[in-house]
Amino acid sequence: MARIAFIGQQEFGKAVLDAFLARGDTIAGVFCIPDRPGTRPDALRADAQALGLPVFTFASLRSEEAVQTMRSLEADLGIMAYVLQFAPQEFVNIPRHGTIQFHPSLLPRHRGPSSISWPIALGAKETGLTIFRPTDGLDEGPIVLQKSCPIGPDETLGEVYFHKLFPLGVAALLEAADLVMAGRHVEHPQDESLATYEGWLRDEEAQIRWAAPLDHVYDLVRACNPAPGAWTVLDGVHVRVYDCRKHVVGHFVPGGHKPGDIARVGSDSIFVWSQGGMIEILKLRPEGGGKVSAGEFARQRGLSTIVDGSHKNV
Repeated sequence: MARIAFIGQQEFGKAVLDAFLARGDTIAGVFCIPDRPGTRPDALRADAQALGLPVFTFASLRSEEAVQTMRSLEADLGIMAYVLQFAPQEFVNIPRHGTIQFHPSLLPRHRGPSSISWPIALGAKETGLTIFRPTDGLDEGPIVLQKSCPIGPDETLGEVYFHKLFPLGVAALLEAADLVMAGRHVEHPQDESLATYEGWLRDEEAQIRWAAPLDHVYDLVRACNPAPGAWTVLDGVHVRVYDCRKHVVGHFVPGGHKPGDIARVGSDSIFVWSQGGMIEILKLRPEGGGKVSAGEFARQRGLSTIVDGSHKNV
């Protein structure tokens, strides 16, 4: 069994840490991000402290203190499981067999922080994960192991992550660690001609543009569910849209309507025109409120398909 220096955060980091411990590896120390005021304690940090493991919270892994701490652990292997801090080469190269890192995309495609969201938003049918050697370039190091998985036509960000990439990632880090420790791994350089990079999928990118093709709107909503939530303005209210269905009607919105108009209001949902069909909104969250069914929102607002003799525009 290996002596592991662990770097990570959140629930994924906690699950990976527990998996290494469960099979008998020694955790020499755990590097976590410092807790921010007003936020919940990080799940990995809380777990490591409850287990009595040495926990280190450096504002920067570039600091000499962080580097010296890593050296003091005398680790066989470094494991990076969901890490948003920059970890320099001087730090990750210290363990005897170096460090391996998890990234939730098929590198070199979708480098960057929202790498699960963007394939869904772009209509991809497949995604996956990569275990690679971290370098000073962002997600650019040699590939040790990759696993792919399909993206179902109606799957959301939450479903792809929690049902597929999360468990696959835990197992892949265990597998890659064994390969590296045994010297049986093969490292493949990334093909830079295939590389793509996307930044965070935040509010600017999450705005629903109803004039876009129906599939584009639907894919964006799926990619932002459960976070950050694709958003629009509905009856003058800023709302985030979560569960929805798409209904193909044709290439153009029928005469008298335009993208963004409410097509009809049902007991549980609101239908909105886009190019080529309608998005049936099932669940949404008005600004300042909690998630409700779209039908309940419509009843609260007195919405119907026809408002004041005209089609209500969102």
